[in-house]
Amino acid sequence: MKALSFPFSKRQLAQRFDILRELVDRDMKLLYKRSTLGIAWTLINPLLQLIVFAFVFQVVLPTSISRYASFTFTGLLVWNWFQSSLYQATGVIIGNRSLIRQPGFPIAILPVVVTATGLIHFLLALPVLIIFLLIDGIELKPVILFLPLLQALQFMLTVSLTYVLAALNVTFRDTQHTLGIVLTLLFYVTPIFYDIKHLSANYQFFYNLNPMVHIVSAYRAILLEGVAPNWVPLLIIAIVMMVCLPIGLQFFRQQSDRFVEEL
Repeated sequence: MKALSFPFSKRQLAQRFDILRELVDRDMKLLYKRSTLGIAWTLINPLLQLIVFAFVFQVVLPTSISRYASFTFTGLLVWNWFQSSLYQATGVIIGNRSLIRQPGFPIAILPVVVTATGLIHFLLALPVLIIFLLIDGIELKPVILFLPLLQALQFMLTVSLTYVLAALNVTFRDTQHTLGIVLTLLFYVTPIFYDIKHLSANYQFFYNLNPMVHIVSAYRAILLEGVAPNWVPLLIIAIVMMVCLPIGLQFFRQQSDRFVEEL
């Protein structure tokens, strides 16, 4: 079955948007079905991680990072959106066999669904992050209006990767396990619970190759420091993603011809 590209007519675009909305709503309901705490699980994981990091780097091995709770919580929320979307993307084709087999279903929308679901979780947790900022005495500045641009950039980055991972995992089922190792390593080389400014200059070049370093730093600049982020690396990421996203989509479309056979 051949995946359909995103249409350009208003009617077809509206249809795809309705499908996207319905699938995201379905995923949200299934995710918390029969769950006592429901949507609260969106916050439980990063809060528990925050407690661990705060204990280690404020009590056991004290650091000089001010407002550590807000600093780390910001990084965790940004990272969890990225990580959860990639994890879910590896199983999005296998987990939607019934939809894949329906003639005319726009398969290419499925990786977008998992990324959009991650974005919703991020937005739901954002008010809690703002509470952390206010408790730490951080005043929100007008630069917070740049936040949607940053979210759009992260969305584009994540979708471009989810297309590749979703397609690969259909043929190579070890993709999900390999991704777990890669994301664990990437987590520790992304300044989530430490400040990249404290690293030796010898490592700065290699860290700057990681796009999540610049995205996390940009969120902190806007929310914690109240200043505009460094636009140069973000512009480079945006340009690269404008190339990588169509390539990822094309790869997904080519592989989609084999989805029904592999499933």
